[in-house]
Amino acid sequence: MSSKDTVESVQATTHPEVARTPADAGDAGYSKDLKARHVNMIAIGGAIGTGLLLGAGGRLHNAGPALALAYLVCGVFAFFVVRALGELVLYRPSSGSFVSYAREFLGEKGAYVAGWMYFLNWSTTGIADITAIALYTHYWSMFTSIPQWVLALIALAVVLAVNLISVKIFGEMEFWFAIIKVATIVGFMLISIFLLATQHKVGGHTPGLSVITDNGGLFPHGMMPVVLVMQGVIFAYAALELVGVAAGETAEPEKVVPRAVNSIMWRVGLFYVGSVVLLALLLPGSVYSADQSPFVTVLSKIGVPAAGDVMNLVVLTAAMSSLNSGLYSTGRILRSMAMAGSAPKFTARMNRSQVPYGGILLTCAVCVLGVGLNYLVPSQAFEIVLNVASLGIISTWVIIMLCHMIFVRRARAGLATRPHFQLKFSPVTEIATIVFLLVCLGMMWNDPDVGRKTILLIPVIALMLVAGWFGVRRRVSRNTDRELSGLTE
Repeated sequence: MSSKDTVESVQATTHPEVARTPADAGDAGYSKDLKARHVNMIAIGGAIGTGLLLGAGGRLHNAGPALALAYLVCGVFAFFVVRALGELVLYRPSSGSFVSYAREFLGEKGAYVAGWMYFLNWSTTGIADITAIALYTHYWSMFTSIPQWVLALIALAVVLAVNLISVKIFGEMEFWFAIIKVATIVGFMLISIFLLATQHKVGGHTPGLSVITDNGGLFPHGMMPVVLVMQGVIFAYAALELVGVAAGETAEPEKVVPRAVNSIMWRVGLFYVGSVVLLALLLPGSVYSADQSPFVTVLSKIGVPAAGDVMNLVVLTAAMSSLNSGLYSTGRILRSMAMAGSAPKFTARMNRSQVPYGGILLTCAVCVLGVGLNYLVPSQAFEIVLNVASLGIISTWVIIMLCHMIFVRRARAGLATRPHFQLKFSPVTEIATIVFLLVCLGMMWNDPDVGRKTILLIPVIALMLVAGWFGVRRRVSRNTDRELSGLTE
């Protein structure tokens, strides 16, 4: 018996409540086919998406060069969240990830809220992704005659097929998607550094600090626009928590997860903050726009041939990657919930390739509604779902930090053993992160067009969750009693 087993045995004897914590039944049946390179690149892929490749243009226009500070601040808190999740993963790897931890530390109601808010996040993000894919595909003239909803449906069908084959295929697809995104960012940064070093004019502007100082400084529009973009910046970091889900299907999470989590911080600094700083040094914020990738803006100003085509392909890849990740993660989360009784029974089903196809198909069903949205309001579909998704992201991160805080409290009481890989300065770190996320949520009220409407959705979502809980609570109670009786036999 290992020292860890001995400690847990002693804890189970001296603290019977520890022994009554059932393992996640949803973890059974998975293959362990994700390799270290897959998990590492899933971590990178989660850190680089359309939020940087496309969204940074509009944010630079609104907030100016201080956007780099917004990315840095949000990046630090995002790192705290992933570090906390990484510690929980090493404590007990689970494909149910934070939903499984919410069940252990917050109870079944906590797991129910965590799971369905995460489903809300990824199902609406999936709609945004297929909408984005259709819009990006329309960039090329050969596709303009095809209706937007048809392109959205084709994209959904392709990614669904990949997810249903096997987790290894998913891992490979994400690996190469991440390679494309990293190569693009690195290539752009090298070109930008060359332009700065040679003082090559970009759209009539000489690169350097003068571009910032001569156009209003770091805060050309004041502090408020920088604060208001925080919510959008948080959305750019969404999917970092995929590391926790993927760890449940890797053979050596204790080796893979710390390496992947620790590397996120420098990637955030290099890719996000570094890219925005370079963009700000090359052109004034007013030149960038929300409807064009900032990288395309720069490359087109220096006459790079086919810059728009190349970047459009990369952003298309990023959207496909996001959709791919959303189907993967919600399939695993819903299976964990279904085994506990808080999700439909069919979402627990797995195919011969050990893929939880029931949950994946449920997410796809919501995305099909998104295809309908593309048919009815193609010009507004993207913005509508993007803001709903932000509520899911913030709630997911808050729940992760709450779980970690309770876990550390139990560890200090001798009820659990913390792994060597830890989030430091608990509970200050968790409390600061939760306050920051709630402040960002509250700041959305200052945006009367979209943000305020999103805030007003919170009571509606809360009522839906309460109604849903009354619908599943008896099944959840029966499943919990069955698991606990199995532990005591």
